[in-house]
Amino acid sequence: MQILLIIGLIFVLGSFMKVFVQNLGILNVVGYLILGVIIGPSGFNLVPKEFIQGSSFIIDLSLSLISVLVGANLRYDILKDMLKQIFAISFFEAIFTFLFISISFYTMFDFLNFSFNNEYRIIASILFGGLATATAPATILAVSHEIKAKGKFNSFLLGIVAMDNAFALIFFSFIVIISKTFIDSSSIDTHLFFNIIKNVVLSVIVGIAGAFISEIIDRVFKKNQGVKTTSTLGMIFITFSVSQYFSLEPLLASLVMGIVASNLSKNFFLVKKEFDNHLKDIIFLLFFTVSAMHLNISFLTQMPLAIIVYVLFRIIGKIVGVWIGSKLSNADDNIGKHLGIALFPQAGIAIGLALSLQDMSDFETIAPIILNIIIATTLIHELIGPFLTKLILIKYGKYTKNK
Repeated sequence: MQILLIIGLIFVLGSFMKVFVQNLGILNVVGYLILGVIIGPSGFNLVPKEFIQGSSFIIDLSLSLISVLVGANLRYDILKDMLKQIFAISFFEAIFTFLFISISFYTMFDFLNFSFNNEYRIIASILFGGLATATAPATILAVSHEIKAKGKFNSFLLGIVAMDNAFALIFFSFIVIISKTFIDSSSIDTHLFFNIIKNVVLSVIVGIAGAFISEIIDRVFKKNQGVKTTSTLGMIFITFSVSQYFSLEPLLASLVMGIVASNLSKNFFLVKKEFDNHLKDIIFLLFFTVSAMHLNISFLTQMPLAIIVYVLFRIIGKIVGVWIGSKLSNADDNIGKHLGIALFPQAGIAIGLALSLQDMSDFETIAPIILNIIIATTLIHELIGPFLTKLILIKYGKYTKNK
């Protein structure tokens, strides 16, 4: 009863917030984050802590859909002439973002006013580095759709966002295991790396299997689009849950399912269109509002420098990585010089990964701090990021002006 009451409250207040921020020219996601802060413990405390602590099912449901929609942008028929360049740029962009954030946090650790001991210095640094590699696919998709962007630059951007988040999920898996090793024994067990590789491979297999089973079911209902959408939605949740049950990487499995499904089925774009038209706003409203409820405002006033360092060195890493990757892959000059700025937004995937640390026994000390910083920087990334992405797409891509 109480759960339905709170979800109903989120829907009603979210509707008002959506209209309000749209009148201000701000993306919906920013309004949802602000709403979460207002009704959460840091605001008017309208939502009991029991709901927030038990909200993992909302996070899982949302991230499974977001991951599939991200993967669906990696369509071979559209990107086949750019795949090598997209792979190279995404790889170097992720690597340099990780390095810039990890090194800056490690060297400036004593000045960032963290409340945990120096023994967590390297662990916190590489965890922040891993989280920084992710980009906000939903925000960039929203901007691209809003201005009806098209052409090579836009296709490059969407392809890199999808590949970028695939790298982020894999990097973060390795980083978590390495961090646990430092906490447990301060020595790296090579068996753990084999376990990571095994988990990644099995996650990919689960994602591929989910896409194929979904396609088989869709062919049974090929004349009924509504049923196809429902069955695909069910397979997305099953794929995520099976991967989670076997302690694999559910986000990676969902991402792979989206990639395979969009390339396997000629009609998957119709299912994606149904998601975009009927489910996307609901999922984003729940996900970002609930995520922001975890934010502790009073806690953040103690470490403004950490927020500034994260935002600044993350975008520097993105810009440098894109430039180096584009040079090595002979990509267009405009892509090398300007696409990195368009990758400024960060939200869903990073928040989801930060939330995943909350349930891990080895990270009780640092997980709440990491989550608060990620959510706080999300407000900055999502307030400034859409403007930067839109500016770059309009200046260097092709788009349709709104009449």
